Amino acid sequence: MTVTTFESLEISQASKLIDLALEEDLSKAGDLTSLSLIDERSQGRVEVVARQPGVLAGTVLAEMVFARLDTKVEWTTAITDGTRIDSGDVVARVHGLARSLLIGERTALNFLTHLSGIATVTRKFVDAVSGTSATILDTRKTLPGWRVLQKYAVRCGGGTNHRMGLFDGILIKDNHLADWSENSKQHSIAAAIRQARYATDNAVPVDSEVDTLDQLRDALNGNPDVVLLDNMDITELQKAVKIRDQDAPAVLLEASGGIQLENVAEIARSGVDRISIGALTHSAAALDLAFDWKQNTVGVESESK
Repeated sequence: MTVTTFESLEISQASKLIDLALEEDLSKAGDLTSLSLIDERSQGRVEVVARQPGVLAGTVLAEMVFARLDTKVEWTTAITDGTRIDSGDVVARVHGLARSLLIGERTALNFLTHLSGIATVTRKFVDAVSGTSATILDTRKTLPGWRVLQKYAVRCGGGTNHRMGLFDGILIKDNHLADWSENSKQHSIAAAIRQARYATDNAVPVDSEVDTLDQLRDALNGNPDVVLLDNMDITELQKAVKIRDQDAPAVLLEASGGIQLENVAEIARSGVDRISIGALTHSAAALDLAFDWKQNTVGVESESK
């Protein structure tokens, strides 16, 4: 799927969030400012302009906002999602009733600036590991209700999605092992991996988190799909890659924890296959985009008739 295409789940979730956002803004009274000041016949033209460079994401949602408010609003996307933009670039043009444009402005920008911020920071990480074999992934550290959209933005930035939720993949973490080992006769990570794979009939990938190289050796004996190397330093990561190459070369290694732009390239050069970064979604700053008002006219023609 290309980054500019929404799947049905993304469209459905976007619709729910748009409805919620408009309900928060309008309640039962509507836009009191526009109702007080703006002629109901007034037409407006707006350009959506970038105030800083970055990567664009969310134009589809912004268009959906205005379609929900007023089907006669004309939205024209000038730059597609996933594209690098510079300060001053016009990313879209909007025309319609001034009241509709003013009502939808903040909601549309909220989607655009947040998702473009995620796409932008993701691209920075992807660019930083260019030339290595490492893939940049997101995590489940997302805002409630926003997950599919935030993960869409990660793809716009060139990143790769991790599992969507608890339902489509197994990731055995330390707390799972702590409880499982108390109630099982087997206490190895390998045994937990084999049980998880058996319980799901090989229907989903099985990953396991480890904190030490000894735990890595244990996990590799269970033939997982991925082993997540949690908060290991560069030396440990390099040793982990050598162990994997010798004992289970088909297993993917994923670095996680403490990943920053300053160290991600070095981590990628250690030989790991994947690098997962929660900050892509939970700490991305909004990209500065604005609505520039270009025209405001009252329907003079209708008055003269």
